[in-house]
Amino acid sequence: MTDLTAKTTEVHTDEERASGGTSNPYLLMPISVLFILLIFAIIRSPSLISSAGIGSAIIVSAPLILATYALMANAISGRGTVDLSVGPLIGFINVTMIQLVANGYIGSPVSVFIFAVALGMAYQLLMGLIIIYIRVQPIIVSLSGFLALSGINLVILPRPGGLAPEWMLNWGSGTTIFSPVLIILIVATLAWLLFTQTAFYTHLRLMGSDERAAYTSGVPITIVRLGAHAIAGMFSGLAAITFTSLISSGDPSQGTTYTLIAITAVVLGGTSLAGGRGSVIGSLFGALNLYLITYVLATFNFGAVQSFVTDLAYGAILVASLLLTLALPFIQRHIRNFSPLLYFVALSVIVFGVILHNTFDYDGLKSIQPVLLMAGPLEAAGTNAVNLVSPGYAKPLIFAALLIIIIPVLLRVLVSQSSRKDIGPLLAIVVAALVLLGGYLLSRGPELPDSGAKTEEVR
Repeated sequence: MTDLTAKTTEVHTDEERASGGTSNPYLLMPISVLFILLIFAIIRSPSLISSAGIGSAIIVSAPLILATYALMANAISGRGTVDLSVGPLIGFINVTMIQLVANGYIGSPVSVFIFAVALGMAYQLLMGLIIIYIRVQPIIVSLSGFLALSGINLVILPRPGGLAPEWMLNWGSGTTIFSPVLIILIVATLAWLLFTQTAFYTHLRLMGSDERAAYTSGVPITIVRLGAHAIAGMFSGLAAITFTSLISSGDPSQGTTYTLIAITAVVLGGTSLAGGRGSVIGSLFGALNLYLITYVLATFNFGAVQSFVTDLAYGAILVASLLLTLALPFIQRHIRNFSPLLYFVALSVIVFGVILHNTFDYDGLKSIQPVLLMAGPLEAAGTNAVNLVSPGYAKPLIFAALLIIIIPVLLRVLVSQSSRKDIGPLLAIVVAALVLLGGYLLSRGPELPDSGAKTEEVR
């Protein structure tokens, strides 16, 4: 019976890999919330879709994303391993790094990265050894670590101060999309995706789902659990580096706030706190959702209760995610071949339409209004006036027509043919075409003629 359980789990994993992970219904919630919040954010503050806006989003959300990856590694291992100390651990690495840099012990990029990653892994391995050999519940160990590190951080650095290494000072500017922080995020995400293709990850999921079945099947439980803690420590170190680049100094208390936010992001991303299930894409979306919640609420003025409204939004999203998890069996009965990737592409097309609407419609009308008013109330503007059907203004209309055609096709494939393996290349071509077309339209914008020259011609 145990061998049958192990084989069933392995076959299920192979099927998910063969289909590109398209059978994961737990991504429904984070994807839906992501695009709803993104649309609200674009409408409330269109500056988000700009080089500076996207660059700032990357810098601010990077520590949360990497902290979410760290939590996911422990959560998949089972036993209800929720690391409550991940926030103070980020702060501990931050203040220790700042003090060592100030005293000249470390300073080069290589030494800083090695120190941060090694310190994170050392703490997580110590935590794993206590859980395995002393047999203390993981929640008790992590809570003890939370309290201990919170106090130690204040001993190392009583108040915010210090200065990050000189080569890191410009990382937190957030004025451009491409930055070292973005490279760290991409490498970390790709590393997680490659890790999911290994046998170690299969053993980790099996152990999290049923530890007894994994043990009787020959899985080295101790090594796998320590490996999960080592991976969590590595991502905690990277999160501390991006956090240091964000604030460009040391702060003994700010990192503590990442604990509850990261746990919310993990749950929102579809990771099971009971173990055995987790997705790096879901965790990424969960972290981005929490950033967008903060971004959208910041566009409103709630006065002195601003922070309480943000916490309320976090809690509401978390409860909604848990309720959707309970409703997933009912949803799967009606939509058996759900494809998160196709669902993501379909919603991306809608968001492209919202971006283009904000980019072209209002700016274009404001630009041409002074020219049109040069004619009298009942007079024609002349043959050389601005033409609203010029090629520059036709671009959004063409893209809108493409939306009307593409969305029904994607939704049809989303429900009826998502289990087919041969739609992958076609989907990649569609995504690439949309990205190139959207980038071209956004970069060119409506081509308006010179208003001064047109005024002379109208006269």
